[in-house]
Amino acid sequence: MPDTAAPAADRAAIDTARPAATGNAKRKQLLTYVAAAVVVGVIGWGAYYGLYASHFVETDNAYVGTDVAQVNALVAGPIASVSALETQHVKAGQVLATIDDADARIAVEQARAALALAERHVQGYVANDAALAGALSARQADVERAEAQIASAQADLDTAKTNLARRQKLATSGAVSQEELTDAQDAFARAQAALSNAIATRDAARAAVTAAGGQRQNNSTLFAGVPADQNPEVLAAKARLDAAELALSRTVVKAPADGIVSKKAIEVGQQVAVGTPLMTIVPTDHAFVDANFKEVQLKKVVPGQKVELTSDLYGKSVKYHGVVRGISGGTGSAFSLIPAQNASGNWIKVVQRLPVRIDLDPKEVAAHPLRVGLSMTARIDTSK
Repeated sequence: MPDTAAPAADRAAIDTARPAATGNAKRKQLLTYVAAAVVVGVIGWGAYYGLYASHFVETDNAYVGTDVAQVNALVAGPIASVSALETQHVKAGQVLATIDDADARIAVEQARAALALAERHVQGYVANDAALAGALSARQADVERAEAQIASAQADLDTAKTNLARRQKLATSGAVSQEELTDAQDAFARAQAALSNAIATRDAARAAVTAAGGQRQNNSTLFAGVPADQNPEVLAAKARLDAAELALSRTVVKAPADGIVSKKAIEVGQQVAVGTPLMTIVPTDHAFVDANFKEVQLKKVVPGQKVELTSDLYGKSVKYHGVVRGISGGTGSAFSLIPAQNASGNWIKVVQRLPVRIDLDPKEVAAHPLRVGLSMTARIDTSK
């Protein structure tokens, strides 16, 4: 009888092996597809990164900033009124507060009086010049009279000398008396004295001319060479008046720029000194962003590149556009109060960040206002 058990077993083994082989083939095919998909994905990602993504650097370590205006007291005194409130939006030149101006007004009146007095002093210098000019002319006339007296005295002396000489000759022959000779000698002596007195009078007159000229010169230096309103005394008084009026104007505290009132630190009646911080004005219309990029991201970042930004306040639906203004001169750690001392002790390398200043489009900021310190996400296009 033929043995049918062995063929039946072989058929069963064949039937069992056929599905296993089919499964292996399908797995290989699936793995091939997966491998192909991975390769395609890697190639696609590489192409995307090389052609597009590598041209951008992005960070969410970015914050809104602005050049805040600190409002300080420029004069001392008690606060008379406060018209600005915290979070209030103010315009440049708007009154924020006033400081009691009683002392400042008194100082202005004193300065005005001093200016009027200085102007009268200058007018007095001009009037004195005319008087001193007359006195100088009088002294010069005295010199001329003294010169005439000297000439007359010299003539009298010459006459007296001639008469004396003639009588002395005649006296030897007894033609003139002793009395007549004595009279001639006395006349000669009087003529000499008169001449000496005339010379002394002329010298005194000349000294008086010099003194009068010096007085006029000294007076003229106080006003000569410039108009009365440009006299140094008048200018100094005007400067003091300007300073007093400036101090008076500073009792009215005005906003230096458009912005939002923040950090208000004054109340009515509070005594403030020069330099006391009163409040801060934040000009949000001129906001910028400081984006802190890693140092490995900044190789291709240069000023002028375009930036796309989003704010956590409005979400990704609102996009801002800006331009790179520049890169900071140092990292935050370098400018910190206590810089890192990497040359001492154990050292662990930490990737540093550099602030990149980004200017925002003012129109976009006006449409969607920002506040200082808000978080931003910045994406710089380094391809341009």
